[in-house]
Amino acid sequence: MERRYFERKKGRVEIIPMIDIMLFLLVFFIMITLQMIPDKGLNLQLPASSQAKLLPHPHYTINIEKDGTVNVKGHHYALAALQKMLASDGNPGKTQITIAADKTVPFQDFVDVMDACQKAGVSDIGIAAKPH
Repeated sequence: MERRYFERKKGRVEIIPMIDIMLFLLVFFIMITLQMIPDKGLNLQLPASSQAKLLPHPHYTINIEKDGTVNVKGHHYALAALQKMLASDGNPGKTQITIAADKTVPFQDFVDVMDACQKAGVSDIGIAAKPH
C-alpha cells in the first residue's frame, strides 16, 4: 500500500460567497439610485405666470408652506438654520436654489427666505411658478 503525503482534491466552486457579494452589490446599487431621485418638493398651490420657464434641476428646492414653515428635503428649518445649512454646502456661490412658495404665503416670508439664501452666499435663486 502506497502512502501519499500530498493528495490532490478536486476543486469546488462555492456559491454562498458569490451570493453574498451579489447581495452587497444590489444594496449599494439601490442606495445610490435612491440618492439620485430628484426632490420634487411639496404639493403647493404655486402662483401662475405666463412667462414661466423650465429651470434646470436645482441642488435644493426650498418649500414655504401656507403657515410659513420652511421645508427642505423633508426637514423643517428656521431661517438661521437654513442659512447655516446653505453656507456649509461647500461652495454656496455655485449652489442652485429654487424657492417654491404657496400662493397664500405672505410676501414677507418669501423675502425672508431669499435674504437667508443671499446671506449664505447663494446667488443662483429660481422662483417656482406654474405656467398659465
